[in-house]
Amino acid sequence: MDSTEFNSDSIKMNWIVTGGCGFIGSNFIHYILQKYDEVEITNIDKLTYAGNPENLRSLESNPRYKFVKGDIADYALLSDIFNKDIDLVINFAAETHVDRSIEGGDEFINTNILGTHALLKFCLKYDIRFLQISTDEVYGSSKEGYFAETDILKPSSLYSSSKAGADLLVKSYDITYELKVNITRSSNNFGSYQFPEKLIPLFITNLLRKKKVPVYGTGQNIREWIFVEDNCSGIDAVIQKGKKGEIYNLGSGAEKTNLEITNLILSKLDYGEEMIEFVPDRLGHDFRYALDTTKIRQLGWKPKYSFEEAFDLTIDWYKKNHLWWKPLLVT
Repeated sequence: MDSTEFNSDSIKMNWIVTGGCGFIGSNFIHYILQKYDEVEITNIDKLTYAGNPENLRSLESNPRYKFVKGDIADYALLSDIFNKDIDLVINFAAETHVDRSIEGGDEFINTNILGTHALLKFCLKYDIRFLQISTDEVYGSSKEGYFAETDILKPSSLYSSSKAGADLLVKSYDITYELKVNITRSSNNFGSYQFPEKLIPLFITNLLRKKKVPVYGTGQNIREWIFVEDNCSGIDAVIQKGKKGEIYNLGSGAEKTNLEITNLILSKLDYGEEMIEFVPDRLGHDFRYALDTTKIRQLGWKPKYSFEEAFDLTIDWYKKNHLWWKPLLVT
């Protein structure tokens, strides 16, 4: 079977989404349940610090949504949930913050590698299609050019190394067992429901509280940014049209230095450079990530939102949702 076509007008579909209370996972669940009437989703989430039930509070009464609190590395839990009637597993569950991985990597290994392997074993048992949500960071850093899906993985941090290890496990289940798998690797996401430890929501929420923003090093490190809703639609495109075993990069082409992002947020919130606090650079800080998205665009996908439009929507969301982000702040 070279491809898996998903028909939303067909019979009822049962999906498992892991890590669905996190940033991208919760946006994806909202996106899918709004778009497809035939999809039912079971969300498995451990509810670590970044997993927030408030992200999906509006779905509590939705008969097509079910929440299960638990660890994807818990075989007993998975054995109670998995069965032959499940059609697809989408694995968003991950420890993702590079700074936290530098401080200690045990949780990253447990969730990102051992948890992924546990899911793969149950998918193999019941012949369930598996979609791994990965990151551009597995490719490492490059000062020029664009990473293609066939490039060698050269991760730098404990976080990206654990995600690269998970990707290799997924591919091994494709090659060894012919399990139906796909992998998506996206650039830096931004949008609503992002935990305020990542650059854009951290800087927005700091400035909304009249606090300075901490910029690593000189601020010249470059990232490619994609609006989370565009990432969700790209993942959906892979579910509908992706070829078995293939990897798909998801990016927008919008490359910005960290200082450019900082200055844009400052200008949007009517502050100047006096609110910037330059801090010592992150250990092993990758200089630049950028993706070749030719392959996903051949499936007919392209971003819906311009960077500028998505950025304005994101700032407006944090302005209007103090009650969501204020309880998450440490200081």
